[in-house]
Amino acid sequence: MYLLYESASGYALFIAHGIDEIGQNTEAVRSSVEDLSRFGKVVKLNAFHPFESALDALNQCNAVSEGIMTDELRNVLELNLPKPKVKDGQPIYVLGVSDSKIGAHIFENTKIPCRSNDFVLELLRGVRYHFQRFIKDLKQGDLEKAQLGLGHSYSRAKVKFNVNRVDNMVIQAIFLLDTLDKDINSFAMRVREWYGWHFPELVKIVNDNYLYAKLAKFIENKSNLSEESLPQLTEILRDEDKAKEVVEAAKASMGQDISPVDLINVQQFAKRVMDLSDYRRKLYDYLVAKMNDIAPNLTSLIGEVVGARLISHAGSLTNLAKCPSSTLQILGAEKALFRALKTRGNTPKYGLIFHSSFIGRASAKNKGRMARYLANKCSIASRIDCFSESNTAVFGELLNKQVEDRLKFYDNGVAPRKNIDVMKEAIEKFQKEDDEMDLDETSKDASAKKSEKKFKAEVEKGVEPMDEDAPENPKSGKKNKKDKTADVEDQEQDTKEVEKSEKKKKKEKRKLAEEQEQQQNHVQNGKNDVDAEPEGTTKKKKKKSKVEDGEDVQVVSEGKKKKKKKSRTEDDD
Repeated sequence: MYLLYESASGYALFIAHGIDEIGQNTEAVRSSVEDLSRFGKVVKLNAFHPFESALDALNQCNAVSEGIMTDELRNVLELNLPKPKVKDGQPIYVLGVSDSKIGAHIFENTKIPCRSNDFVLELLRGVRYHFQRFIKDLKQGDLEKAQLGLGHSYSRAKVKFNVNRVDNMVIQAIFLLDTLDKDINSFAMRVREWYGWHFPELVKIVNDNYLYAKLAKFIENKSNLSEESLPQLTEILRDEDKAKEVVEAAKASMGQDISPVDLINVQQFAKRVMDLSDYRRKLYDYLVAKMNDIAPNLTSLIGEVVGARLISHAGSLTNLAKCPSSTLQILGAEKALFRALKTRGNTPKYGLIFHSSFIGRASAKNKGRMARYLANKCSIASRIDCFSESNTAVFGELLNKQVEDRLKFYDNGVAPRKNIDVMKEAIEKFQKEDDEMDLDETSKDASAKKSEKKFKAEVEKGVEPMDEDAPENPKSGKKNKKDKTADVEDQEQDTKEVEKSEKKKKKEKRKLAEEQEQQQNHVQNGKNDVDAEPEGTTKKKKKKSKVEDGEDVQVVSEGKKKKKKKSRTEDDD
C-alpha cells in the first residue's frame, strides 16, 4: 500500500510494508502510531516533491481542497508509482488518500486504485505526526513556518474569493434598516410626548413623524407663531390649510410654557430624529442598488426588502438558492412550524413571503396556494441570480407576470401561460440583450482603434499644435534648430508631391487630347451614336483621377471646362 500525504512544503509518497488490513484493528493502529520505532518499521518514505514557491503551494492546496488532481501531482504519481496492474482479480497495490473526492479524480485520470477509510486515515495521522523525522533536510521550525504561511494565504484567498462576500453587505443593510425603523418610531414617539406638553394640539394636526419633528424644530415656542410664518409652514407641510390650522391652534393652545433650556433640548432631539430618518432613506436607496446588482431577478419578482430579508434569513444567496421551494415558503416561521409539529396542529402556510403584495391581494382561501406558487418562482429566481454569470432581470420580470396571471386565474378563471413558453421567451430576450451588449462593445472598440490610428497618423506627419509656440522661448535654441531642419525636410517632401501632381496632370491632358482626336474621327465618319461611350469612359477616368489624388479636384474641373470648349469649337467647325 502507498500513502499520499499533502504537506505544506510538498507532496510525499510513503510505502507501507506488511500491513494486513483485515487483521489489523483501527484501535491497534492508533496505539502503534505514536511510537516511531514501531511505525517506522512499517511505513517508509518513498518520494518527496517540494513546492517551488508559496504561490505554487497555495494553488496546489486549493486544487486538493476542491478534489482536483493537478498536473504536478499527476507527474509525481506517474514517476514514483508502478503501472497499475490486476492480479487474480485484485490490483497489485492501492494508493491511500485522505479525501475520497481526490481519490476518485486520480482513478478517473490515471486508473490508479485509491482508498480512503478509517484505517488509511490513521496511517496518514501517523505520517503527519512523524513527518519532520522522515525528511532529513528539514530544519526545526521550517515545517511550522510553511504551515503558518500557507494557512494565512489559503484563508485570505478564501475570504477574497468568497461567493457570499457581496451578500454580507445586503444582510447588514437589511438588519440595520429594521433596527432604524424601530429606533426612529420610538424616538419620534418620545418627541411627540415631550413637545406635546408645550403644544398638544399639533399631534392631531400632523400625523407624520418626520414632519412633526421638523415642525417642532422650526416652531420652537408656540407664542412666536404668527401669520408671517405661514409661507415657511406651507413649505414644510406642503398644504396651506394645514399651515393655517397650526397657526390658529397655536393661538388657542392649552399647553404649558417651557423654559428656553428645555426647548433647546427638544430641538436637538428632534434634529437627531430627522437625521436618522434621512440616513434611513439613504440606506434604503443603497439597499435597492445593491439588490439590483446581486439579485435582480428576485428583486423584480418580490421586491427589494422582502428579497433582502430572505437572503439574510437564509445566510447567503447561495444558501437561499440551495433551499427547496417548500423550505423557502416557510422561512421565518420556524417557531410556528415546530410548535405545530409538537402539538400536531396545522403547519404554517407562509413565513417572510407573507410581506409580499401578491399574498395580500389573494383571497383568504387562496393565500396558501399563492404562497406555494410564489415560493416556487422565488426559488427559480434565486438560482438564476446565484449561478448565472450575466446580470439581467429579464427572468424576474416574466416570473412576476406569471404570478400576476396566477392571481387572475384564481379570481376570474383565466388560464395562465405555460412555464415552458415563458422561459423560452425569457431566453430569447436575454440572448437579444447579450447580442446588443456585444455590438456596443465592438463598436466602442472600433471607435477606440480609429482614434488611435488617427493619433498615430498625426504623430507620424508631425502635426503637433502645441509645438507651434516653441520658437517663442529664447532658451530653446537647439530645439529651434531641430525644428528648422524638420521644416526643411517637410518643404522638400511638399516639392516632391507637387512635382508628382504636375506629372499626373500632364498625363491626364495627354489622355484628354487622345480622346478628343478619337471623337473627331468618329464625327467625320458619321457615327454620332457612339459619342456617348467615350463620354462614359472619360467620366470613369475622371473618377479614377479623383480617387488617386483628392487634392487635384480643381485641376480636373479646369480640364473639364477646356474639354467642353474644344468640343463646342469642333461642332461649330
